[in-house]
Amino acid sequence: MKITNENEKLESIGCVGLVTKPNDTSLGSYYNRIKVALEKYSVRLIVELDSAKNLDTTGVSFEEMCEKSDFIISLGGDGTLISACRRSYRYDKPVLGIYAGQLGFLTDIKSDEIEEFIDNLFLDRYRIDKRMLLEISLCQGEKIKKIVAFNDVVFARDNISTISTINAYVEGQMINSYRGDGLIVSTPTGSTAYNISAGGPLVYPLAKILILTPICPHSLTQRPLVLPVDFDIQFKSDDDVLIVIDGQDRYRMKDFDNVVIKIANKSAKLIHSLERNYFDILKEKLNWGSK
Repeated sequence: MKITNENEKLESIGCVGLVTKPNDTSLGSYYNRIKVALEKYSVRLIVELDSAKNLDTTGVSFEEMCEKSDFIISLGGDGTLISACRRSYRYDKPVLGIYAGQLGFLTDIKSDEIEEFIDNLFLDRYRIDKRMLLEISLCQGEKIKKIVAFNDVVFARDNISTISTINAYVEGQMINSYRGDGLIVSTPTGSTAYNISAGGPLVYPLAKILILTPICPHSLTQRPLVLPVDFDIQFKSDDDVLIVIDGQDRYRMKDFDNVVIKIANKSAKLIHSLERNYFDILKEKLNWGSK
C-alpha cells in the first residue's frame, strides 16, 4: 500500500522551534529531553514565548520562532498541533507532533520515542505528509477577512429553540438549503473530528475533497455530500448562526454578507515516522475489530 506520494525532506536542520499545550506546566521533562536530543546534532531549540513561560526558560515571539526554525515541534495534543499549523501557515514550515497524554489522530510520537525519532530525522527515516487546508473568506461589502482551517468549519445555530437555515451555492447556483442544527464543512483530515460524530464519512487524510455534513437535519433525506476541491462554496444565512473554525475561532454569520470556503493555496506539512499507519490508528481509536 502506498501511504503517500510525497518524497519531500527537510533541506536542513539547524534550528527547531517548539510550541506546547497552553498553560501546561508539566512538560518540562519533555522539553529537556528534546533539547538534549537535538544538541547531540548541534541543533538549536528555540521556544515560543508563551510556551517558554510554562517551561521556565527564555522564549521568542511565535513569528520569530517560525522565521528562524527549519521545522516546528508541537508538544501536547491534536489541538496544540492544529493551532501550530494554522498560526504558522504563511511560513510554510513542517510540524512534528509529540503528544503528552493519549494518542491522537495527528500526533504520533510517544514520549519514549523522542530520542529515537530525532535520531531518525538525521538518517532521513521519516516522511512529510501534506494535509489539505480550507481557506475561509468572511465577506462584508468590500472587506474580506481570510482564515485557514485545518479540520473544519462549523455553522451552528446559536439559539437552541430555533432551526437554522444555511444556503449553499456553487458558481451562483444553490446546491442545497440546510435546515436543522447546522452544517459541517470538513477536510479529509477533519473527517475523524466533529464530522464523524454527525454521521459524516471517514476519508483518508491525503485525499483531495470537501465534505459537507448536516448536523441533525430537519429532513431525513439530507445526507453528507462529498465535493471536488476545485469548487468554491458560498454560504448565506439570515438566522442566528455561529461560525466556528477548528473549534478555536468564533464569528457570527450576521456580521457578514456571505462566507466562501475553498481549498487553501498551501497545505499543512506534518512530519511522521515511517511506521505510522493511518488504519492502525483508526482501529485503535475506534476499536475496530475488537470483540
